[in-house]
Amino acid sequence: MPRPVQGVGTVKKILLLTIGFLLAACAGRQVTTVLPLSDSADAPYANVLVVSLFNSFDRRRILERAIVKELAGQGVRAVASTSRMKTTTPLNRDTVAAMVEQLGSDAVLVTQLVDVETDGKLKTMRPDATYTFGSTRYYNVWSVQLNEYREPPTVAMKDVVVLASQVYSVQTREPVWGIESTITVKRNLDDPMDYSLITDEADVIVRRLASDGLLAK
Repeated sequence: MPRPVQGVGTVKKILLLTIGFLLAACAGRQVTTVLPLSDSADAPYANVLVVSLFNSFDRRRILERAIVKELAGQGVRAVASTSRMKTTTPLNRDTVAAMVEQLGSDAVLVTQLVDVETDGKLKTMRPDATYTFGSTRYYNVWSVQLNEYREPPTVAMKDVVVLASQVYSVQTREPVWGIESTITVKRNLDDPMDYSLITDEADVIVRRLASDGLLAK
């Protein structure tokens, strides 16, 4: 099984913590098949262990639950690895192997963050203005008071995130399928968290699994 990416740098670690696993107000996604399903693979699969590799246990749990829900909608039994461990349990080959044996899984779906690039630019907000009109003692002459409120500047962020998803056959212990999602995120630094990006990614992964013939009917 692949190990979590290490040493991704200070910027990437900050990004993971501040936007709650790549959460955004606006995102575009490009999905590329990096390992097509071969004719010799033992697909389709009916019992999938779902594993995600991130620094945060909570982020892992959110994504895994979303993927499990989407797989259940396809009629496939799936279990999130985070539902079978404590927050202090190490996620390694032995841990995953023990889960596979207990669950009788025939495949393991692994999703991990492989790259993050971020860029920020100072953005000055447009002022909001209101006008108050009043009469004067002069005929047809009016006083005008301008009230202007200017929000403090913010930072417009652009993040390019790459997530890799692979399916491993339990029988052969080899990867049989893989995709990469490149997600371009545009947001303001102070935007609230939006977890829809996680559910969107889960939907993309499972739809690709179904269309490529990896899921048992």
